[in-house]
Amino acid sequence: MAQSKQIVYDESKIKTLSSLEHIRLRTGMYIGRTGDGSDYNDGIYILVKEVLDNAIDEFIMGHGKRVDITIQDDTVTVRDFGRGIPLGKVVECVSRINTGAKYNDDVFQFSVGLNGVGTKAVNALSTHFAVRSYRDGKGAEAHFERGALIDQKKLRSVSEADGTFVEFTPDPEIFGRYSFDTEHLRRRLMLYAYLNPELKILLNGEEFFSQDGLLDLIRDECQFEKLYTPFHFREKTFEIAFTHTNRFSEQYYSFVNGQFTTDGGTHLSAFREGLLKGINDFAKKRFDGEDVREGLVAAVAIRIKEPIFESQTKNKLGNTEIRSELVAQARQVVEDLLHRDPQKAEKLLTKIDETSKLRKELQAVKKVARERSRAVSIHVPQLKDCKHHLNIKRTKGLDSMVFITEGQSAAGSVISCRDAKTQAIFTLKGKPLNVCSLKRDALYKNIELYNLMRSLDIEESVEKLRFQKVILATDADVDGLHIRNLMITFFLRFFPALIEAGHLWILETPLFRVRNKKETHYCYSEAERDKAMTKLGRACEVTRFKGLGEISPGEFKQFIGPNMRTTVVSTRGETGVPEVVEFYMGKNTSQRRQYIMDNLISDVA
Repeated sequence: MAQSKQIVYDESKIKTLSSLEHIRLRTGMYIGRTGDGSDYNDGIYILVKEVLDNAIDEFIMGHGKRVDITIQDDTVTVRDFGRGIPLGKVVECVSRINTGAKYNDDVFQFSVGLNGVGTKAVNALSTHFAVRSYRDGKGAEAHFERGALIDQKKLRSVSEADGTFVEFTPDPEIFGRYSFDTEHLRRRLMLYAYLNPELKILLNGEEFFSQDGLLDLIRDECQFEKLYTPFHFREKTFEIAFTHTNRFSEQYYSFVNGQFTTDGGTHLSAFREGLLKGINDFAKKRFDGEDVREGLVAAVAIRIKEPIFESQTKNKLGNTEIRSELVAQARQVVEDLLHRDPQKAEKLLTKIDETSKLRKELQAVKKVARERSRAVSIHVPQLKDCKHHLNIKRTKGLDSMVFITEGQSAAGSVISCRDAKTQAIFTLKGKPLNVCSLKRDALYKNIELYNLMRSLDIEESVEKLRFQKVILATDADVDGLHIRNLMITFFLRFFPALIEAGHLWILETPLFRVRNKKETHYCYSEAERDKAMTKLGRACEVTRFKGLGEISPGEFKQFIGPNMRTTVVSTRGETGVPEVVEFYMGKNTSQRRQYIMDNLISDVA
C-alpha cells in the first residue's frame, strides 16, 4: 500500500492575516451567513444593519431624527443627520478594526456597536465603499475597493447638513448572485421604527415611523387576534408591551440597545419570570407558567452600557449580572399595569383561567387517545420508518427525512425507490382535517393527526422531532394543493416552531415529461415544457403527470435523490401570519368567495 505524503508542520505553515484578510476569509464570524438575499438573516441585510446601527446610535444620543436609505442596482446608500464622523478620523473609523467612539461612554452611552467591527466588515465585504462626513460646513470623504483605500480628500466648503453618508455594493465574490428582498428590508426598518419612536426612516422614499414604540409593534403583530388592548410601559432604559391571543404558542420580540436579539438571552428570560411573578402577585394565585404564557405576544427592550453578546451578529444577550434586577423591575411594572387597568386585567386572568381549565381537560383526552393507539398497534400503521430510526440510540434524525404523501399509490412510488436508511414515508388517508379554528384536543380526537404527531415525536416538544426534514409530497393538481395547504395549516396552528426552525419543506416534482427516442426532459413548468418541445422537435411525446402515482418508481427515484428539488416553508420576517391563515383556511367562506371573484374579474379585465 502506498503511504501518503506526510505534511511538514513548521514555521512556514504559520500565517498572520491582516484584519481585512481575516474578514474576507472568515466572513461568518462577522456577519453570520452569507446567502443570496432570499432569507431574512442573509448577510447583505446584516451589512445594511451595521451601517444603519451607526445612524441609530446618533439618534439615541439626540442627534438627527431622520435616516435616508436608497437601494438601486445592488448599491446601498445610508445618509444620517447626526454629528458626522470627526473629519480627521473618517478613514480609520471605517477601515481600522477596534477604532471608533463606541468605547467612550461620554459620546455613546447605549450603543449596540461596541466592538469597532461593523462598518469595517461592510467595507471589507464590498466591491465599492464610499464614506462622506459633514461637520460645520466642512467635510471629508474616502473611497475603498474590497476594503483597500483608493483615495481620500477633504471638502473645504459644503452646504450639506451635518451627518454621515455611506455607499456600498456587496461583493459578489463573497455573496454570489444576490438580490435585496424589499419585504425583508421593510420588516427590519419597521422594527427600528418601533424601537426608536419619533425617528423617521425612509427607504427609496417609503417612510417608516412609530409614535408609540413597542405598543405599535404588538398592535400590528396581532391586529385581529388580541384579546385585550396591549399593556405598555416605557422609560429610557426599559420598555415592555404584551397581550394575549388564542394561539397555542408564545411569541416574543426582544431587543438590546436597538438590536433585535432573535435568540433572546438574559433580558428575555428575566422578563418571562418577572411577568409570571407580577401576574401571580396581582391575582394572589400561583398560576402555572405555561398557562400564563400560552397565547402571549410580548416585546421587551432594554438599554445597557456594556452589553455582552454571544457573537458578532448579536443575536443573544449574555449579561447574567443584570438578571435579578430585571426580574424585579418586570415584576413590579407588570403588577402596576394590572392595577391601573382592572378591566383589561380581568380579561387577562379570564384567559389564563380558561387555558388552565382546558389543559386539565386535555389531559383526559390525551389519556383516551393513548389507550386507543395502544389497542390498535404498538407502531403507527401509516408510518414506513427508515432504518436510521430503528436504532433508538440515534439522535434527532440527523440527515433523515419523512415524506408526507397522499394515498397508497403515491406512497407506493416513494417506498419503491426511497433510500431506506434515511427516508421514511407517512401516508395520509384522504384529505386531512382543517384545524384552522380548532383547539388542541383535535390532535387527540383525530386519529390521523394523532398518528402524524406520534410519528414525528413532537407531542411534548418540537425539539424532539425525529427527522431533519418533514417534506410534503402531494400531487401537482388542485386536490394535492389543497392537501398541502391543510398540512401547512396544521403545522402553523399547532407547531409553528417546527416551521420557524426550517424543518418543513415542499417536494417539487415535474409536471411534464417531454421525450423522443434519444432524449428525455422533465419539466417543472409550462415554460420549461415549451422549451423542451422546441429543442426536441415535433416528434416528441409530452406527458402531463397528474399525480405522483403516475410516475414510475424508476423515474421517481431521481426526484427524491441527491438532486431532489424542495422549497422550504418559511415565516421568517413575516408579519400577520395567523391572520393570513385565518382568511384563507378559516370559516369566512363568503369573504374568500368574494375575494376570488374580485381577483378573477380583475385578471380577466
